[in-house]
Amino acid sequence: MDLTELINKYNSLGINLIIDFDKFNHISLVHHSTKLEGSTLTESETQVLILNGLTPKGKPLHDSLMVTDHAAALAFIINSAKEKKTITVEFIQQINALVVKNTAKIYHTVLGNIDASTGAFRKGNVVAGVSYFPNYNKVEKLVLELVNNINETLDKDLSLIEKINLSFAAHFNLVSIHPFYDGNGRTSRLLMNYIQAIFQLPLAIVHNESKVEYINALVESRESNNIDFFYRFMTQEYSQLLTSEITKFEALNNKSTTKFNLLF
Repeated sequence: MDLTELINKYNSLGINLIIDFDKFNHISLVHHSTKLEGSTLTESETQVLILNGLTPKGKPLHDSLMVTDHAAALAFIINSAKEKKTITVEFIQQINALVVKNTAKIYHTVLGNIDASTGAFRKGNVVAGVSYFPNYNKVEKLVLELVNNINETLDKDLSLIEKINLSFAAHFNLVSIHPFYDGNGRTSRLLMNYIQAIFQLPLAIVHNESKVEYINALVESRESNNIDFFYRFMTQEYSQLLTSEITKFEALNNKSTTKFNLLF
């Protein structure tokens, strides 16, 4: 079953209308996105923290703060999608500010002190692994160009696959600009989710178990200047997620039907 068929089946089943499925999908999204960035919380601990506000014993407070910040940022983009807020540079900065609200640092630079919790752009150059990111003095211009490109594309009559690829491209391009001191991956994945939410599509998750493949897809696309490597990776992740959710939903329905029949 291809991606279009999976999305159509997911939507036809009404999975996105089931409160518990929606809720636990969001918890899973927060868990995996923060786990990718080093959180030590399990998915069960993430669930208890988000739903009950209970921090797990023996785990760094920083990790719990990362989770609650991400949950707040996810709630923000979901509510913003309902209002169809325009994507702007400031909107992306607002997402980042929420993502790092309680974990960000103040960076001392030759251009002054930068409080990363405000969503301020970096004022220094960064390297991550084998990746070199654009010079800091190009960041604002590049993010503005990205925003303009996204909005121009949003105005077009897009096919389902074009909508999905737009969300994947926004993710790839923002994380490749790396405009912030911290939270670039989380912010980029949330921008992807925001575009998906605008189109009322299921929200994609990059699973922690796929971290190596995720990094490789990013690096390969940057080095070859060919985003198709990233598209392929994200399409596979998205397809696996939708297949899993459909399977769980159908199993739950079958179980409920069996119980109902036994009563009569």
